Amino acid sequence: MILAAFALLFWFVLRKHDDSKNAKAPRGGGPVTVTTVTAQKGDIGNYLDGIGTVTPVYTSSVTSQVNGIVTAVHYKEGQIVHKGDPLIDIDARPYQATLVQAQGTLERDQGILAQAEMDLQRYREAWDRKAIPKQTLDDQEKVVLQVRGTVKIDQGSVAFDQIQVEYCHIRAPFTGKVGLRLVDPGNVVQSSGTLTLAIITQLQPITVIFTIAEDNLSEVQDQLRQHVQLNVDAFDRTNLKKVAAGKLLTLDNQIDTTTGTVKARSLFDNKDSILYPNEFVNVRLLVNTLHDVTLLPTSAIQHNGQTAFVYVLQDNTAHMRTIKQGVTDGDIAQVTGINPGDVLANSSFEKLQDNVKVVIPGQPGSGQGGSGQPANQQPGTGQSDSGNPRGGKSGKSGSGKQSSGKSGSTAP
Repeated sequence: MILAAFALLFWFVLRKHDDSKNAKAPRGGGPVTVTTVTAQKGDIGNYLDGIGTVTPVYTSSVTSQVNGIVTAVHYKEGQIVHKGDPLIDIDARPYQATLVQAQGTLERDQGILAQAEMDLQRYREAWDRKAIPKQTLDDQEKVVLQVRGTVKIDQGSVAFDQIQVEYCHIRAPFTGKVGLRLVDPGNVVQSSGTLTLAIITQLQPITVIFTIAEDNLSEVQDQLRQHVQLNVDAFDRTNLKKVAAGKLLTLDNQIDTTTGTVKARSLFDNKDSILYPNEFVNVRLLVNTLHDVTLLPTSAIQHNGQTAFVYVLQDNTAHMRTIKQGVTDGDIAQVTGINPGDVLANSSFEKLQDNVKVVIPGQPGSGQGGSGQPANQQPGTGQSDSGNPRGGKSGKSGSGKQSSGKSGSTAP
């Protein structure tokens, strides 16, 4: 009996203690502390991202058109040469001698032609006086035609030899940068050989060739049909630093069936020569710009399968709101389903549910500061630090992946 009484008393004390603890602890774990961001109204660009290769407009591998010995190399390695500047001289004496011989033959035949034409004039005068037969006049006319043909052959020989002499003095075909020296004076070159004497590439302007996924081809073509000049930005290998800005020049005439992409060429002034031939760069093509749309940081967007949603905060209560996410630029997204100025939760998503009470640090009565504003908001803007839409900064993306960029966003 005594043991049973003690056991009953012990059970009563434990139950009293548990009821006291449960009475002190609020149901649901109490309000959830969250940081906030505010939806903004502004402009955002629809971008296509890809990987491109810097490709010169002109590239020339200079070879010899004649046989001979290199007598002089006029260019320096890495020099910027202009169109018509001398590059290499080849011994031209054999070709000059042949040219003189052809010129002599031409002069001789021109004298013969002059004599034949003079005789033809005499025969015509004699025929007018009936002093010679008609056959003699006809024969002389044909002799003149034959000699004229010989003179034309001689003129062609002279022109050919002149070209051979010009080939001995190689000049820059366009303005560009010459590469490393490939031949030296004294080297023998052949017209039928494959020896490259110099390589010249044009640096200003220069192009970048990149690829566009065939799924995005129609929207680019729609802009080109309307004669819209599309902007293209080139970024460095890290995709963080913008190195050049240019324009879309044209699209290729067919899709690569192995990759499902089409090549595009963009043109850059490259006045500072920062883009170098065969360099790999990240490319962003601005297809169009969406104006006066609702923007918010992607960190505030949650996903449940294919459904995107956010938590809108009203009267210290979180309300789950389904949204539709549009174009994205790094950590900024364009959405529909909420309004500019709506305050959204930006943390503690593992604790949030629909209609859950929340505490925003810094608000009056929160017990975490008396500033009257959320602790992570910028004064006077309602914009949180974590959700501040960035302007002009690009995010990484893979080749052919569609993204977007924001410019000129304004607070509601």
